[in-house]
Amino acid sequence: MKVAIALLLALSASLAHAALDWDTALNGAQRSEENKARDAFRHPRETLEFFGIAEGMNVLEVSPGGGWYSEVIAPLMKDNGTYFAAHGSLNPPNAYYRNSLGKYLQKLAADDDLYGSVVVTQLQPPSEMTAAPAASVDLAVAFRNVHSWMRGDVLEPTLKAVFTALKPGGRFGLVQHRAKPGTDVETMKSSGYVSEEYVIAAAEKAGFKLVKRSDINANPKDTADHPNGVWNLPPVLRDGEKDREKYMAIGESDRMTLLFERPGA
Repeated sequence: MKVAIALLLALSASLAHAALDWDTALNGAQRSEENKARDAFRHPRETLEFFGIAEGMNVLEVSPGGGWYSEVIAPLMKDNGTYFAAHGSLNPPNAYYRNSLGKYLQKLAADDDLYGSVVVTQLQPPSEMTAAPAASVDLAVAFRNVHSWMRGDVLEPTLKAVFTALKPGGRFGLVQHRAKPGTDVETMKSSGYVSEEYVIAAAEKAGFKLVKRSDINANPKDTADHPNGVWNLPPVLRDGEKDREKYMAIGESDRMTLLFERPGA
């Protein structure tokens, strides 16, 4: 009987996992060839599966930027859960955030069939602090944003907003450019690389518990000490043709992949 129950549970888990539309998420028309080419460094399926994404979840993406990951998450959650995208405020402190939100909304509006159910919220500490309804989210994710939150002096309130949005027992998956241990805070801000111990300490201060970590997005070729920080590397290539071959050979940045939990399940 125990064996039969175990097989039934395994089958149920398999069917639930298969219900996610990975084919559209990774190969659909919403993704450009340029974006798909970055999968070799960003590993979207492996990363989201590591975070535990599943059918029927309420998923929150924090600071989705131009929507690279929105192109992947939206098809997974379409008619299969809820996808919250916590972008900037409608009344942001500067034009950069206004333009970023505007472009993101235009992207969603261009494909209402795919993105029509995306719930866009405003997270712009300290004025806007509701990324999603309190205790409503099963999984929150953020990709390469920690340095920007540090530069804007909003890392602590942003993490608190994510914590508040999560259900007790909810998970928070985070990917960030990885600095060498002991890197000072100002260098982290200017380079875009943040040390793993700094990220973990900040998350724990906000109330999170580290569950596990992965090297899915690690890149041992990246020395994390470039003149213009992470932006020397693709896809930005800030120096243009200067040392282009060198940086292309390195590829995208070395990244930590961390999974946290809001305790209390």
